[in-house]
Amino acid sequence: MATTVNGIAGLKDLVGQHLGYSDPVEVTQEQVNTFADATGDHQWIHTDPERAKDGPFGGPIAHGYLTLSLGPALLPAVLVVDGASMAVNYGLGKVRFPSPVPVGSKVVMGAEMTAVDELPGAAQTTMTFTFQVEGAPKPSCVAEVIYRFYE
Repeated sequence: MATTVNGIAGLKDLVGQHLGYSDPVEVTQEQVNTFADATGDHQWIHTDPERAKDGPFGGPIAHGYLTLSLGPALLPAVLVVDGASMAVNYGLGKVRFPSPVPVGSKVVMGAEMTAVDELPGAAQTTMTFTFQVEGAPKPSCVAEVIYRFYE
């Protein structure tokens, strides 16, 4: 269940809080191939399942940036800001990919609100997104993500 706040003013109360977790989503080979087509990154560890079986991960893995790109789709399951007219991804701080996301695995995203800055008619939030493959000992992606929520 998502953390819900009323308006952008309610975001300040969330600083320092863990906001919750998304439902798990499966990363498919079709997603990986589509991402490879969109980015031009067709490295065999992502797009050649047969060759990847003999590679360092025992099978194909998702691109790190594909994992990171799940954030906007999963955020509404973690945070709802009632009364905001829109939210935009403003950028990133530190991003790391500590472990792979095997194709066919399920990923969950957790989020923590680390900062909220007021702007005219908006609030800029900094959140830490942590993407975890179910059953994996380490996260697959940890990213400082900056969003702007507008009235």
